Amino acid sequence: MSFPRYSAYKDSGVQWIAALPSHWDVRRFKSIFAERIDKSESGDELLLSVSAYTGVTPRSELVDDGDHLSRAESLEGYKRCFKDDLVMNIMLAWNRGLAFTQFEGIVSPAYCVFKVIDGSHPKFLNYLVRSDEYTAYFKAFSSGVIDSRLRIYPETFGALLCALPPTAEQAGIASFLDHETAKIDALMAEQERLIELLKEKRQAVISHAVTKGLDPSVPMKDSGVEWLGEVPAHWEVRALRRVVSAIEQGWSPECYAREAEEQEWGVLKAGCVNGGTFRAAENKALPPELTPEESYEVRAGDVLMSRASGTPELVGSTALVTTTRPRLMLSDKIFRLKLYETVCAPFFVATLNSRAMRIQIENALSGGNGMANNLPQSSLLTFHMAVPPQSEQAAITAFLDQEIARIDALMNEGVLSIELLRERRTALISAAVTGQIDVRGWAPLETTA
Repeated sequence: MSFPRYSAYKDSGVQWIAALPSHWDVRRFKSIFAERIDKSESGDELLLSVSAYTGVTPRSELVDDGDHLSRAESLEGYKRCFKDDLVMNIMLAWNRGLAFTQFEGIVSPAYCVFKVIDGSHPKFLNYLVRSDEYTAYFKAFSSGVIDSRLRIYPETFGALLCALPPTAEQAGIASFLDHETAKIDALMAEQERLIELLKEKRQAVISHAVTKGLDPSVPMKDSGVEWLGEVPAHWEVRALRRVVSAIEQGWSPECYAREAEEQEWGVLKAGCVNGGTFRAAENKALPPELTPEESYEVRAGDVLMSRASGTPELVGSTALVTTTRPRLMLSDKIFRLKLYETVCAPFFVATLNSRAMRIQIENALSGGNGMANNLPQSSLLTFHMAVPPQSEQAAITAFLDQEIARIDALMNEGVLSIELLRERRTALISAAVTGQIDVRGWAPLETTA
């Protein structure tokens, strides 16, 4: 859908704003907002936080930023905010860390709270201050050398300029954006659901192939293992100690917080095998004063498994290294698994990423005697897998390569669709709040029953 431009524009006199509709005004934020200085006397009010993704929401004791709030900590003196106030994290305003609140509550003393003093429409202002144009503007006037240190102070914010339509028009633009972004959000949610279904399908295809095989007519037998169930009668069920001939762990020295350059040695992160795909770029550069352990260098053909992760679901992720750059070492959070010749690496990796193996890994983590999110070698070697003849392993691997590639292509299409929708959403908001489109004649289409 395309929207018309306004019939007349004027020079704003502000370089980054450029032309704006002729009836819009350029105003300083201090004429729109006043800082609210109310503070809590008890600390009993609802504690709120502001996020680039969710806006202002009630804050739990564990916050996304890793910030921990103890129950014993007094919240007396925290800043009060009221419905339709602007809450700003001055360190993250440049990264959309500001939004209008629909809650009454309290926020960190490090935040700033502003009330609207000129009758402007809060919903419109919320779209405006969180748009790409305005957050880039805030960044340009924030103080600090690096992004993590940037701050925009109330006096600076108040002196900045914005372009505003009349209040009635602000309300119309806000209603338009509410309606149109809701439609885009619904389309993105549909794509996200589709991707989740495809992930489940992917897992089911792998799990069925490595435990039941490709021929539905073959006789079956009880595997004797609860989470394997029945397997083809001519397959063997083996503990991994009879499949894995050796397990190596690497080294985790203090490294630079950046990827190693081509001529440098790097140490792989545990996340290099997330999702069953090896990613050589997931590494940290080894400082030049440290001598690399060349025996830990990863090579094509290696089977790597994450033995530890901050996310339990990622422990046990396994990948086959098909290609890699030189000078990358194992970390001590990764196993390199050597296999007996009776099991081919691609089939083994598929089995390790199947649902039957995930159940065994999850059971080991939950009963790990303090080893949460850490998979011991001793537990790994007790896991069981079904082993078909090698010719069948090769056939299953070829089948999975084809099926997984097809499913992954569909998931990639979904990811691309979400990205395009997100870009469309962002562009629509920017165009509306900067006056590049005229939505005064817009009305939602009536739906018929």
